[in-house]
Amino acid sequence: MKTRIISAAVAIVIAVAVLLLHDTYVLNLAVAFLTGTALFELFGAAGVRKYKLLSTISIAFACSVPCIWLGARVLFENADLHVLPYVIAAEIFVYILVLLCLLLAYYKTVEFSKLFFAGFETFFITAAMSCLLIIHNAYGLIGVIFTLCAAWLADSGAYFAGTFFGRHKLCPNISPKKTVEGLLGGIISNGIILCVVAFVYSFINKDAQINYLLLFLVGCISAVIGLIGDLSASLIKRQAKIKDYGKIMPGHGGVMDRFDSVLLVAPFMMLSFSFFNII
Repeated sequence: MKTRIISAAVAIVIAVAVLLLHDTYVLNLAVAFLTGTALFELFGAAGVRKYKLLSTISIAFACSVPCIWLGARVLFENADLHVLPYVIAAEIFVYILVLLCLLLAYYKTVEFSKLFFAGFETFFITAAMSCLLIIHNAYGLIGVIFTLCAAWLADSGAYFAGTFFGRHKLCPNISPKKTVEGLLGGIISNGIILCVVAFVYSFINKDAQINYLLLFLVGCISAVIGLIGDLSASLIKRQAKIKDYGKIMPGHGGVMDRFDSVLLVAPFMMLSFSFFNII
């Protein structure tokens, strides 16, 4: 427990520092680091890391996208990023071409299933984590805070609801501790807590126009989406017969253990912010 508390405290300090420096290059570099580390851990669990050239190229591609975003911001001084999609599209084309060349060159040693798994997860995790940068660029720091809260706070509500009222197992073969009552508690509490965060934000920004009903619904849906990400990551761990994806946070696991729900919630929040007038 002492290790978990110390590890969590250090992580919180680092997270706060990154968020305070959100208008500098620090946020982009942090997203690049988290993206690359998450892929490294996932490749280890899936047995892809033994293909060093494949995993190295994939991780390099994943880390480069947030850095390209940063380069475009610096180059165009946040004024004109119209060229950015074309640059990223070109990089995606090159990455796919390299993957197919690897398949042709190493078809005797590289399993095609591993190669396509690496490609899928690289695109998925890179796109999901990049949503944090898109949200930040469009809605500022508050958009990132709402997104992280939507992904993480449901766990607290689910934990307390499951502890006091949990009777029915949700999916015992994947995550034995999760209960149906915990899920309902997490859904409701996530919506409420997001509204509380928005209420506090409205005192800081007097011009903020918060749609509380819509935000509550988004929070509830985010809890379910985050749970799907959590359970999917847990299933991979069970099939790989590992307890944690990594050891970067002693007592808590790796980046994938902490960001599995963010990978699905971030794209959902980006779409919610884009299509609905929430904040």
